[in-house]
Amino acid sequence: MAEQQAPLNGAYYGPAVPPPTKHYHRPGRGGGCGCCCCLFTLLIKIIVSVVLILGLAALIVWLIFRPINKVKFHVTDASLTEFNLTSNNNLNYKLALNITIRNPNKKIGVHYDRIEARVYYDDKRLTSVPLTPFYQGHKNTSYLNPVFEGQQILLGGAFRDYNKEKNAGVFSIDVKLKLKVRFKLGKIKTPKFKPTIECDLKVPLNSSNGRFAGRFETTKCDVDF
Repeated sequence: MAEQQAPLNGAYYGPAVPPPTKHYHRPGRGGGCGCCCCLFTLLIKIIVSVVLILGLAALIVWLIFRPINKVKFHVTDASLTEFNLTSNNNLNYKLALNITIRNPNKKIGVHYDRIEARVYYDDKRLTSVPLTPFYQGHKNTSYLNPVFEGQQILLGGAFRDYNKEKNAGVFSIDVKLKLKVRFKLGKIKTPKFKPTIECDLKVPLNSSNGRFAGRFETTKCDVDF
């Protein structure tokens, strides 16, 4: 019977046991979607930041350049020397206006890059007149003198309104100024604004025989930005 050998201090003298296998994760595999999401999020953040910066810049520019006191427009005189309706419903007209523009601001000037004066009767445009562009300095008053002359056909309601106002000798005539303006503070200029100036006038007819002679009252115009 073979003799059993006592274990030698618990040591193992069998074949070598291989070490446990280590699994390494290679970066980039399976993470493509995550990278795309990161890039998309970054792009959104950049766009939002740019929009906020541009909006803030526009607000600052407007707060700097907006007139502390609004520019004021008045029609100080109107001479209607012809406003006659012919037998074929043609309205012959001639209207001359004196318009004052007052800039009450101490530091802000105004560039009038485009001025077009339009005249209306009973919501129908009779004609338009381009006026010379100019620059208006601080605390300054400028003057416009448009003259409207020509003929226009009146139909329907306009024809009836004309006959009523002819008896009174005073005609309701609307004048609009279509503008392109820039405000100036020092060497800095704003982008162009396109306000419309509306003047609702009551103009007496001053005919050659003086039959409907009357006095025109200075009229303040509305400014719509």
